Amino acid sequence: MTEPPRRPLAFRIWLAAARPKTLPVSISPVVVGTGLAWRDHHAYWPAAVAALIGAMLIQIGTNFANDLFDYERGADAHDRQGPLRVRQAGWASTRQMQFAMMIVFAAAILVGAYLATHAGWPIVAIGLASIVAAILYTGGPYPFGYHGWGEIFVFIFFGPVAVVGTYYVQSLTAGPAAWIAAMPMGALAAAVLVVNNRRDIETDRRTGKRTLAVRLGRRGSAWEYLALWLVAFVTPLAMYGTGRSGPGILLPAIAALAGLPTVRRMFSFPEGSAANRLLAATAALQAIYALAFAIGVNL
Repeated sequence: MTEPPRRPLAFRIWLAAARPKTLPVSISPVVVGTGLAWRDHHAYWPAAVAALIGAMLIQIGTNFANDLFDYERGADAHDRQGPLRVRQAGWASTRQMQFAMMIVFAAAILVGAYLATHAGWPIVAIGLASIVAAILYTGGPYPFGYHGWGEIFVFIFFGPVAVVGTYYVQSLTAGPAAWIAAMPMGALAAAVLVVNNRRDIETDRRTGKRTLAVRLGRRGSAWEYLALWLVAFVTPLAMYGTGRSGPGILLPAIAALAGLPTVRRMFSFPEGSAANRLLAATAALQAIYALAFAIGVNL
């Protein structure tokens, strides 16, 4: 068994557990929802900033939970190809991970309480559902991330929940444009997970983690990735074609086209560090796409 690296400083341990390179997945839908609110003259910056902080806290809490529960279930084996996990490395105990997870989720609840004073009970429901789902993703008696439901979870919570929720806390409405804009955000967030799960197929299969990548195999996962990319590419074209937005909405379609190399790389079946670079590139594509969407919908 390979020895873990030397224990870093405490700050770096918790920074690693937070997985900052994955945070564009939670930031991007807030950018899109706020861009739509700005277009519709509903932008309310205190609520937008709170939504951004809350989304990031929930994702960090989810990452802490995954770090803990994956280790306890044996999914984070010594030969795992992804970046080293904190609990796997022995840099934090189970009690420390549990405490950190509770602190982060408690902070998210406080942010949600502020948003609820402005937007009412729907925000309470959204926040609680997000936290429960974050824990049950890899924890509990039926961790749905272990049973092939991961992409659906990610699509829902980083698509409709995050985009429409962000729009709602600013406008107090949930118009059709927000629901449509949620589709590419959910799709690209799910694409990040597809790369992650395909990289871990062998260790996941060995530990009984039946992700969709395990079920579909490497080639099937590549086709799934392509389908999700197509959702991101087609949605702005549909918004323009139906007259829901002006020509500026084509900007995210151009951003999606710029991401075609990531699709080609997915079909080359990268392993190890190459897969990790593809994961980072997919998260970056989502961030660029979200920014292009927020700008384009206002042109």
